[in-house]
Amino acid sequence: MSKKRIGIFGSTGSIGRQALEVIEAHPALFEVEVLTAQSNDALLIEQALKHRPNAVVIGDETKYAAVKDVLFDQGIKVFAGPSAMVEVAAWDSIDLFLSAIVGFAGLAPTLSALEQGTPVALANKETLVVAGDIVMATARKKNVPLIPVDSEHSAIFQCLQGEPLSKVEKVILTASGGPFLGKKTNFLINVKKDHALQHPNWSMGAKISIDSATLMNKGLEMIEAKWLFGLHADQIEVIIHPQSIIHSMVQFADGSIKAQMGLPDMKLPIQYAMGYPDRLVNEFPRFSFKNYPSLTFEQPDVKTFRNLAIAMEALRKGGNAACVMNAANEEVVNAFLKNRIGFLQMTEVIEETMAKVPFVEKPTLQQYYQADTAARDHAAELIHSLT
Repeated sequence: MSKKRIGIFGSTGSIGRQALEVIEAHPALFEVEVLTAQSNDALLIEQALKHRPNAVVIGDETKYAAVKDVLFDQGIKVFAGPSAMVEVAAWDSIDLFLSAIVGFAGLAPTLSALEQGTPVALANKETLVVAGDIVMATARKKNVPLIPVDSEHSAIFQCLQGEPLSKVEKVILTASGGPFLGKKTNFLINVKKDHALQHPNWSMGAKISIDSATLMNKGLEMIEAKWLFGLHADQIEVIIHPQSIIHSMVQFADGSIKAQMGLPDMKLPIQYAMGYPDRLVNEFPRFSFKNYPSLTFEQPDVKTFRNLAIAMEALRKGGNAACVMNAANEEVVNAFLKNRIGFLQMTEVIEETMAKVPFVEKPTLQQYYQADTAARDHAAELIHSLT
């Protein structure tokens, strides 16, 4: 495999940091071309000095001078702002674009990379949740691969190697259940952010940790799976699997099921996406059945964790429903992390926002942006009224 120049968009987050670990472990196969961060200028500078990229982008323009003062004399180009993020994403010097920016903000750079014809390793599920039809159409038009990095979608992608999509009966996304598995509403009403951030199996960023606690993350993954694999809503199922050993499964037309298994370690799907189509040797800890004598499964509690039910409805409805839901969710998670609203109030704001923002059945890209803005504005008003 020839050496790949990697653009890590969102390098200071959990996925970005682990991607750099994979690159360090395989210096003959990968090198860093671009690193970007939204606001963590100190870590971005540290990463750039270590990995010597061609360029870095800091999203927060107020921090441009601080980054430039350190890196410019090192021969590293420095850019700032959202427009620079999009422009640099289209550089033809990037062999693989790792989309690890959190939330809606990842959409524009990812589309820019696809338009350039750059293969994308996608860790930003919101890109497909918001505008999956446009993103996948762009990938097809440019004939470039979009390789999933989420552990669940990587599992499905791996299970589908050598299999025709026409023979897929359904996919089964596994969920750990998060830190509040088995809890009911009377418990959740008192939950604080410190509890919600304590995921039992995975080490993740704050936003995805909260989404996992509410089960919204699994709903987002259902919508992502629809677009990635060309599925209908009734072909996507969620099952709670507390041990997080089976990362997801595919059931085929003959009833047989393939599962991808392993210890919960995000470096494995990151490495798989970066090395694809090759499987790279590594020294990650290995799964042993003797340490897991029992693997268990149960149905998700959508009455208590209503975010999953909301996402399922958005999946069935289509149009801009998922875009509106995602925008409201990003706003409420941010508010919850700032202790402005309660755990259960997040769901209330999402539901009311989805009821208020006009539905568009076949949105253009501009209409997706408009729906995102409208949903954020409405959610912000509701949050303000609650605080």
